[in-house]
Amino acid sequence: MRMEMFAMNPGSAQGAQSHASPCTYTLCPQWPYCEKRCSYCNFNKYIPRGVEEAAMRNCLVTEVRTLLRLSGVQRSVLGTVAGGLGEEDGCRACHRPLPVSSSPSSFPRVESVFFGGGTPSLASPHTVAAVLEAVAQIAHLPADSEVTLEANPTSSPASRLAEFGAAGVNRLSIGLQSLDDTELQLLGRTHSTSSALRTLAEARRLFPGRVSVDLMLGLPAQQVGPWLRQLQELLHHCDDHLSLYQLSLERGTALFAQVQRGVLPAPDPELAAEMYQEGRALLREAGFRQYEVSNFARNGALSTHNWTYWQCGQYLGIGPGAHGRFTLQGAGGHAREARIQTLEPDNWMKEVMLFGHGTRKRVPLGKLELLEEVLAMGLRTDVGLTHQHWQQFEPPLTLWDIFGANKEVKELLEQDLLLLDHRGLRCSWQGLAVLDSLLLTLLPRLQEAWHQTTPSPAPGG
Repeated sequence: MRMEMFAMNPGSAQGAQSHASPCTYTLCPQWPYCEKRCSYCNFNKYIPRGVEEAAMRNCLVTEVRTLLRLSGVQRSVLGTVAGGLGEEDGCRACHRPLPVSSSPSSFPRVESVFFGGGTPSLASPHTVAAVLEAVAQIAHLPADSEVTLEANPTSSPASRLAEFGAAGVNRLSIGLQSLDDTELQLLGRTHSTSSALRTLAEARRLFPGRVSVDLMLGLPAQQVGPWLRQLQELLHHCDDHLSLYQLSLERGTALFAQVQRGVLPAPDPELAAEMYQEGRALLREAGFRQYEVSNFARNGALSTHNWTYWQCGQYLGIGPGAHGRFTLQGAGGHAREARIQTLEPDNWMKEVMLFGHGTRKRVPLGKLELLEEVLAMGLRTDVGLTHQHWQQFEPPLTLWDIFGANKEVKELLEQDLLLLDHRGLRCSWQGLAVLDSLLLTLLPRLQEAWHQTTPSPAPGG
């Protein structure tokens, strides 16, 4: 699944500017099939001779129902509004009682559904509709929930995009990757620049204000000037959300092998850093807000799915190889689980038919491990971590306690890379571009403060 590091609904940007509650859920159904494997891709995807879509659809629906019930995100929780809340009633995510006066909107609910892959635009609109219907039958799925579909230009003619819209999709994420045909061939993409721009124009006509595009940087032999001209050209065609991704050479991919053999030059990290800095400056001048390290939006078109992910809301991974993070309903402890579904589609379907879901691995997240995720993910956004959001995860110390008096953190504050104030902890514009280096200071400080505050378990305990 490609993460747009990677839109709140248009007009809902104020919600995204604060924080996403840990009571917020998103669903990530995965369609694992592609027409071909791109040269840079090491994701869990398959090039089938034929797909039994009815069987895959039934299994996706089954797993949706099972995991929604396991997570406690279901309509039955809404009944407590009328009947009052008992001692055991409350939020399954943060384990706090909910006030009797709460409205349905304050209960756990599905804020977004993101169809990833693979290439989910190869699935039929009927499959998308069936998954959404299953969600709506069990969970509280607001009418304005964001429903995103990842789409490749070659699998998304206008008529098909319209059918996806009729099935319930209201946002598209289109993998353009480049506006240079030579680069597209290098990446193993099946579309051309002209077909990509035609698809983008049709998508904007059908989903105005709700179309995101991806552009890659740091390719072998790529130069700053030509890449910036691509970005400038894209600004004439794009909608209100754009993602910039640096190429990562992954072992096992065709592109990695070509670089290893010397067929292609290795990407230049300094040139990639210059592209990124010049690109983000260009987008800021064009009115885009860099709301996350790789994601830019204007006119409030942030991604609800992205925002929930980076703010450590709970998400349910559905389908082969999907990843999820959520707390089980009725679990003995309060630990959130990291889950990975079985990778291979045929084996995954067998497990779903036998057990109702195809979870292959479950790992409980310790309290410190969760806080490390909250810190690392939250600082990827321009809002960072508000004090209110941090306290929702019930840490033993405040952000002030952990970072306020630390000498190394003070140096980062003096260098205008970080800000720590009444709002919370966040990166500056300059700091957002070097977040990885900042975390080398911040994560050890969190760990140190945790171990100083939290007593070690007694031997044998």
